[in-house]
Amino acid sequence: MLIDTLGKLWGDSGFAALDLQHLLMIVVACVLIYLAIVKKFEPLLLLPIAFGMLLANLPITGIMDAPPADHSGPGGLLYYLYQGVKLGIYPSLIFLGIGAMTDFGPLIARPSSLLLGAAAQFGIYVAFTVARILGFTVQEAASIGIIGGADGPTAIFLTTRLAPELLPAIAIAAYSYMALIPLIQPPIMRALTTEKERKTEMSQLRPVSKTEKVVFPIIVTIVAVLLLPSVAPLIGMLMLGNLFRESGVVDRISLTAQNELINIVTIFLGVTVGATANADRFLQWETLKIIALGLFAFVFSTIGGLLFGKLMYVVTGGKVNPLIGSAGVSAVPMAARVSQTEGQRANPRNYLLMHAMGPNVAGVIGSAVAAGFLLAMFG
Repeated sequence: MLIDTLGKLWGDSGFAALDLQHLLMIVVACVLIYLAIVKKFEPLLLLPIAFGMLLANLPITGIMDAPPADHSGPGGLLYYLYQGVKLGIYPSLIFLGIGAMTDFGPLIARPSSLLLGAAAQFGIYVAFTVARILGFTVQEAASIGIIGGADGPTAIFLTTRLAPELLPAIAIAAYSYMALIPLIQPPIMRALTTEKERKTEMSQLRPVSKTEKVVFPIIVTIVAVLLLPSVAPLIGMLMLGNLFRESGVVDRISLTAQNELINIVTIFLGVTVGATANADRFLQWETLKIIALGLFAFVFSTIGGLLFGKLMYVVTGGKVNPLIGSAGVSAVPMAARVSQTEGQRANPRNYLLMHAMGPNVAGVIGSAVAAGFLLAMFG
């Protein structure tokens, strides 16, 4: 009897169903958890993503299963939480929080940062072209290309409308590369800039008035949404959050958007995005091609921003440090911090963070506009 009971217990356990593919994904998840905790590679993103990946690859939990067709029982917990990703709800709420957390002052003080933000979208169009060559449809290629904006919410928003069947692969690629920015960008930055360029110190930005900061999100909303109506959920929420911050009259709402709201949504989004990386779905040739193209897009976006930064260095007579161009890839404030770190590595007196925040927030706007353009063209 005891042997039969133990045999049944083993047969019903996940150990009996564990195969090589799921074991491989569990190892990958543990490596990502290590990078998040020990190496501190954007743990706010990487830790929930990695743990979601771990949960999804533990066999027979049903944690991402849809409810039965006959409604005889509930679906898995993460299936329901994932609907916020699938329906594009979380991306807009994330943008609300980002807007409330972000100071647009550096962009207003140096409007030329918009050009760096635009240049750092270069990878989107390069990856789009390569994806088309590899046989993806225009809708799929557009969804893959947007990974180059290094903006997870925007990637999810566009993919849910153009190629929802690719959402798991694109979401995991976009957020993984965002989290791994401190690992991916520095070698590219050092390869494409000279030591003299990296040592460049930039003059202090001009003060920006409260009136400018209040008017800016209103004007951007009007212009961007009239130009590309489909981008209203992203730009609208981003600018609403920023207006909460800068108006000074809704501190409670602003603090909620900056803290409780974005933290809760980040947990739900990160864990469910990670949970889409199930071995059965993830370890397929098409998925691996998307992951590779996403990295390709991200690398070329970084290159585009850096090369335009080098151009501005020449045009301004050495007054702009090209390293701030890499921050145009949108991931706020991760990319700006990497620019600061690399600048100080070359010159301890270098303080590039606020200068890099200009292209960084321009990249957020730029990636949303790029998504709106692609949606208008191929939606």
